[in-house]
Amino acid sequence: MELLQTITLPALGSHLLVGLSRAMILFVVTSGMSLVLGVLRVPNVAHGSLYMIGAFAAFSISHLFGGGPLGFWLALILSPFVVAAVSLIAERSLFCHLYEREHLMLLLFTFALMLILGDLVKMVWGADYRSIMAPEFFRGSVTLFEAPFPRYNLFLLVVGPLVAVGLWLFSNKTRVGKIARAAAVDREMVGAIGINVSWVFAFAFVLGCFLAGLGGALVSPTVSITIGMDHDIIMDAFLIVTIGGLGNMWGAMVGSLIFGITQSFGVLFLPQFAIVFPYLEVVIILIWRPTGLLKSVW
Repeated sequence: MELLQTITLPALGSHLLVGLSRAMILFVVTSGMSLVLGVLRVPNVAHGSLYMIGAFAAFSISHLFGGGPLGFWLALILSPFVVAAVSLIAERSLFCHLYEREHLMLLLFTFALMLILGDLVKMVWGADYRSIMAPEFFRGSVTLFEAPFPRYNLFLLVVGPLVAVGLWLFSNKTRVGKIARAAAVDREMVGAIGINVSWVFAFAFVLGCFLAGLGGALVSPTVSITIGMDHDIIMDAFLIVTIGGLGNMWGAMVGSLIFGITQSFGVLFLPQFAIVFPYLEVVIILIWRPTGLLKSVW
């Protein structure tokens, strides 16, 4: 009875918005993973490490430029490119030789890469906790649904749909996107008409990792930047792309919304079991639809 008294309309609205903003971070990260899964058929366990590198790179760039608004925006723009550069080196030196291998081997390989990248991040940035301060404009809160809501989370609610629209336009309206989709279905045919499939795959891989870096940069003002944050995101990311439909970008969006909102409402209704709710829904969804809510490309 006491619990029901605390669940007011403003509380429901506030938790809904918090869940949506969390879902947008998850979508930015998982859309990159879904792109790599859909085009390259690579279950990249190291995707979370690239997300972590994006967050640490954002910290370094922000402090390099004084930590003010200029540093924040440059960190947000440049850190995904740092991750893209790292991923391009990894793709050209390692991944491009492994695309024909079994999924289990790719899984083990990317798991090993995750451990290596984790140690490299520790060597470069150390094990201390880091943080980034958002610009003055994003600090504080606004009143929505008669409850305070962080301004920065409103910014996240704008970025997520923009990323979704941008990916849709890339996949459906650009020549490179159409070639990438065709190569995912029949790479031999695409190669036979004179297109360098290897570089198409490299571009798709780097774009997917760029999104992981963008997710790390976006989340950096809201959490502590620390070693191990890759482990926190990678399990959620795999579950989201699985329940959404492997390789389906809109499935990643649906899965992220379900995951983020469930986490938020779990804290409101049963905080002591909040961590269980997202995984419980994953079990229910996979029993109901083993291939995910939307069409899987696998």
